[in-house]
Amino acid sequence: MTVPPADTAPEGVDSAPVSTPSDGPPTVEAGSRGWLRRWRRITQPTPPDLNPGTSDDAASVSLLERNPFQIGFFGTIGAMAAVALVSTISSLGSILLLVVFAFALALGLNPAVSWLHNRGLRRGLAVVVVALVALILLGLAMWALVPVIIQQVELLVTQSPIFLENLRQNPQIAAFDAQYKIIDKAVEFISSGSWISGLFGGLLGAGQAVATGTFNVIITIVLTLYFLITLPSIKDVIYQLAPASRRPRGRYLANEMFKRVGGYVSGLFTVMLLWMTITVVFLNIVGIGEYAVALMVVVGLLALIPVVGTTTATIILSIVAFTFSPTTGFITLGFFLVYQQIDAYFIGPKIFARSVQIPAVLVMLAAIAGGMLAGILGAILAIPITAALLLLYREVLVPHLDRR
Repeated sequence: MTVPPADTAPEGVDSAPVSTPSDGPPTVEAGSRGWLRRWRRITQPTPPDLNPGTSDDAASVSLLERNPFQIGFFGTIGAMAAVALVSTISSLGSILLLVVFAFALALGLNPAVSWLHNRGLRRGLAVVVVALVALILLGLAMWALVPVIIQQVELLVTQSPIFLENLRQNPQIAAFDAQYKIIDKAVEFISSGSWISGLFGGLLGAGQAVATGTFNVIITIVLTLYFLITLPSIKDVIYQLAPASRRPRGRYLANEMFKRVGGYVSGLFTVMLLWMTITVVFLNIVGIGEYAVALMVVVGLLALIPVVGTTTATIILSIVAFTFSPTTGFITLGFFLVYQQIDAYFIGPKIFARSVQIPAVLVMLAAIAGGMLAGILGAILAIPITAALLLLYREVLVPHLDRR
């Protein structure tokens, strides 16, 4: 058996030349590359364990082996934390709903901002241009429509008792009213003016409603502008939530969900504009032009509500038309019932074909559930949220189940 010389080191270990003076311990030579050898030596990976299958950690303890007081204590803390989280979310429900609605509006306006940005305009300046155009159009519409709306609403309220009395000229309606006295009660209710104070709960309630509405509008505008400016950064943060190995797939799914939500919001405003245009043109044709502008605004707002909004608008328009004459009422009812079907089966699917691809029954269920949970905004946002969940079902859950 041969013994290696004393001045050699085992294979794989760097060694530095040493000097052994007679009057002291060995010292490392101050060579020009001595620091490099020391750096390599301290940066070597940690050697693996001799027995990789074993571990010095304590063995896991089964739930049955734990102290029942410990289980009850931590369980109570978890339940209290869950209740506190749910109560906090419910308390902030209106604010969270405004945040989600503003984000959906930002996704709906983002195509216009991206179009300007792709043509050389900075994103911040593109957001300012889109916001200014939207605010100018809204201001012009309010300046032109508000005085007319106020005038027509006052005229409609003033003439409503006369219109209701004219309904008695119809023999069927007169016989029905003679039995139940509905027209007399309606005329008395409108003439008394009690509905004005009861609409918002009196003067204080009206002031609170105006203040709350103004606050919600300002918050929505500010949040929408913020989301429009920072939308690329927000998307990057969302993309980073996925593991690195699945990030391309997560980016694709997130972009598809954003497209569906934004496309739905843009398409919803297109449907609203079509309903408003059809309403004002038709009412002027049949001779109800004096209320066309006020009813156009009412129909436009109702058209934003899925499923039940257009039906409610048709009923309101028909009631107003019946106060002029039964013939006008039946023509109005028939026309808007036909247009409602055209909108539901041709115009709507054509507009939402590329953005919201969900069955009609899910649209109805989502709108009803969203309206019951969060009112009008919930009904509006429920459909794009359902479309996003359906995308995850098709693209994630079904392939995962097929691989098993």
